[in-house]
Amino acid sequence: MRKKLSRRERLEYLLNKMSSQEFLNKEGLGNEVPFFICDFEPSEKFEMQDDIELLKANLKKVAVPVLDINLYDLTKELLNKRNLWKKVIQREEKMKKAKLLETLQNILDPERYLIPAIAEKMKEKAFRIMFLTGIGEVFPYIRSHNILNNLQSTAKERPTVMFFPGEYRYSITEGTSLDLFGRLHNDRYYRAFNIYTFER
Repeated sequence: MRKKLSRRERLEYLLNKMSSQEFLNKEGLGNEVPFFICDFEPSEKFEMQDDIELLKANLKKVAVPVLDINLYDLTKELLNKRNLWKKVIQREEKMKKAKLLETLQNILDPERYLIPAIAEKMKEKAFRIMFLTGIGEVFPYIRSHNILNNLQSTAKERPTVMFFPGEYRYSITEGTSLDLFGRLHNDRYYRAFNIYTFER
């Protein structure tokens, strides 16, 4: 459950948390991967986009460079590299939704395509934190829990923060779930920490 903070309080909290040595040094994680979920109300999408830019700028000022992987931009980049972006756009109206979903999921398989592409970007830039953004824009052909599951062996050296439009829930009886847009309750993921409640 996210903390009930004003927009300004949220930005200050995230900046303080992410710039702390404890966070950057992955203290208090045990043997878990350094994955954090920063959930937010879907209605705050545009405010959060602006705040992510502010957060990156302020972190840079305190020598904490961020690698921001926007999954929508990455998707478009990968499809363009394979000369598929325009074809997908042209065929979208004529294809049944189920067929379009299957096609995109095959073309953008996390293990074969997305994670290697993220790994390449990790090599191109020095960073101390990786942001994963654009989660809502790539649903349903890319599911956040699939990205996190496949990213575990690639992104374990530095903290990764996923900005999630919905809620990262924890229940003793049901475990954890990534509830996208506050509606979809089927995506189980157990190895990430809620950035608002994590204390070392």
